[in-house]
Amino acid sequence: MEERLGQEPSNLIKVVLFGPESTGKTTLAQQLAQHYQTEWVPEYAREYLQDKWDREQKTCEPKDLVPIAYGQMRLENQLAKKANKILVCDTDLLETKVYSETYYTGSCDPILEKYAIQNTYDLYLLTYIDIPWEADDLRDKPDEREEMFRYFKEALEKYDRNFVILKGDKAFRLSTAIQEIDKLFKAHD
Repeated sequence: MEERLGQEPSNLIKVVLFGPESTGKTTLAQQLAQHYQTEWVPEYAREYLQDKWDREQKTCEPKDLVPIAYGQMRLENQLAKKANKILVCDTDLLETKVYSETYYTGSCDPILEKYAIQNTYDLYLLTYIDIPWEADDLRDKPDEREEMFRYFKEALEKYDRNFVILKGDKAFRLSTAIQEIDKLFKAHD
């Protein structure tokens, strides 16, 4: 069961949109997938937690994190088989780990933590908090955006991930992301 949290082998360049809630990750993931004519992996937690909210009016609890991780990796591994040279991920298990630690007194399920650290990606695009926060049923930390950004940045630094910070409007973020991804393609040739 545990191995389902691992990545299946591929030759794809894998890019992760990473950062606090309501910082434009999903929009940018869709734009990048369209630009590179490839697949993007949605954030499974949104589907899972929206369903939970609709059924029970409950938000995320620690017991939800491992099922969310399994769902996320199932989606990533399925879409990697269809992707064209690059796979754009709206999140990864490291993001789930950060949320686990910040929301639940510093703890993270050991299996989730193992694969959050073990799974690898070529580039993280860390989205800054300089765009307006938008409320929805699942977002709940509008006043803690700076603190959450710091947690995400520290995780990338701690685990020595290759990342760039994206700031500015949607068009500037997209052009910056494309420049950084194109560098990866040149390095892989």
